[in-house]
Amino acid sequence: MKKTITANTSLRKTSFLYTVGKNKCLLLMILPALLYYIIFSYIPMFGVILAFKKYDYALGILRSPFVGLENFEFFFKSGQAFTVTRNTFLYNIAFIVLGNIMQLVVAIFLTEIGSKKIRKTAQTCIFFPYFISWVVVGAIVYNFFSYDYGFVNNVLRSLSIEPVNVYSEPKYWPFIIVFLDIWKGLGYGSVVYMATITGIDTSVYEAAEIDGASIMQRIWHITIPALRSTMITLVLLALGRVFRGNMTMFYSLIGNNGLLYNYTDVIDTFTFRTLLFSNDIGMSSAVGLYQSVLCFVFIMLANAVVKKIDNDSALF
Repeated sequence: MKKTITANTSLRKTSFLYTVGKNKCLLLMILPALLYYIIFSYIPMFGVILAFKKYDYALGILRSPFVGLENFEFFFKSGQAFTVTRNTFLYNIAFIVLGNIMQLVVAIFLTEIGSKKIRKTAQTCIFFPYFISWVVVGAIVYNFFSYDYGFVNNVLRSLSIEPVNVYSEPKYWPFIIVFLDIWKGLGYGSVVYMATITGIDTSVYEAAEIDGASIMQRIWHITIPALRSTMITLVLLALGRVFRGNMTMFYSLIGNNGLLYNYTDVIDTFTFRTLLFSNDIGMSSAVGLYQSVLCFVFIMLANAVVKKIDNDSALF
């Protein structure tokens, strides 16, 4: 019996080593990505204990006093927990839904352009905003909407129309922020859809054209169904960050303008300001854990729903 167990164990070890040796090139290719996530994602997870401690620089992480849920109480008793959570969630849902629709439309539009030169030029122009820093975008927006010197208000004054103080009117900012996020990520996001479209068998389009199908009919009955799985995957991946705001974007556009907080403040900017003024690392760690738990629960629920509807389109 012992000999049989030893033989089976030896066989498994041999089989594992054989598999590693056979795929060593592939494993070496994935090694940098694996090390990246281990070093920057998994090892730092040890720091989650800061959410339950009052951090003292002199004592360090392990020796700092344990305070239980006190750090979470500060966030929920601040009166802003619901507002910033709601804003973060609604902004991200708008980014995901409208962003994916626009990326899909642009990808289809670009692939339908007959001239290769025009297609490449259009793609370059659409892709260019992705490389612009949010700090630069914030400066551009300010020069557009500044009450005293902004381009928009100068045009309104020249037309004898009362200028609008956008930086003191919160109601305009949800539209501005959503537009800018879609504009900046449009080119990058459409590349994935274009790659999927180019992978569709051209003979299907040729057969549809011979049968008399118009361009819109080919798009509706061939292109869009072929992009369904790609869209579901991208949406599910984006939902994993639905409770995380783009700190650079929101802070570059809004800064510390308290008049706009009710409509523009997200969890990340609220945490940053609190950390900046209170220097309470434990509180910021607690909010980070709160965000991670919400994201985890949401992506699990979304994946479960997709799995029930279409098992092949689920992430896992």
